[in-house]
Amino acid sequence: MTRDATADLAHLRETLRSRRTVFEGRLLRVQEDEVELPDGGLTRREVVDHPGAVAVVAVDGDGVVLVRQWRHAVADALWELPAGTRDPDEDPGLTARRELAEETGYTAARWTSLGSGFVSPGYSGERMWLYLAEGLSGGTATADPDERLDVQTFTDAAVAGLVADGDTDLKTIAGIALAGRLRPAARR
Repeated sequence: MTRDATADLAHLRETLRSRRTVFEGRLLRVQEDEVELPDGGLTRREVVDHPGAVAVVAVDGDGVVLVRQWRHAVADALWELPAGTRDPDEDPGLTARRELAEETGYTAARWTSLGSGFVSPGYSGERMWLYLAEGLSGGTATADPDERLDVQTFTDAAVAGLVADGDTDLKTIAGIALAGRLRPAARR
């Protein structure tokens, strides 16, 4: 069903009545909102404000370039697409080019938008833009001072194994699937 087919949203729409900032960090702000439901009832919503991010499916020959980094929130190192947060008002395509170069050292001759979507709209307004980067040329990575990254190219079969084993995240799964490179693998 397209957006046009559901143009009447009055029965779903929540109306903001009040907002209070409960946390403000260097990247995120958490708001506690009071909203009025369509039937007049009131409820609270917690909302994470995030400037948005990009992820890049960088294809090098027959493989996809992934980065592995420690993710404190899950207490593990995951293999992921090169990705990063947009600077305020930065065009997502520029963010994608910057992040690919910073995290991997690669630049790309050809860029294709794979689309965008909300990461977790139940509590966050973060939108992620996904790009396909092809025709890679090597260079020197310049990761942020607080980032420690491994960079490796994986075949499609090896990526499917990472997915089956839970060694990656959903942005990586989505990006690689949108690029047409994800094939189901038997769970190991």
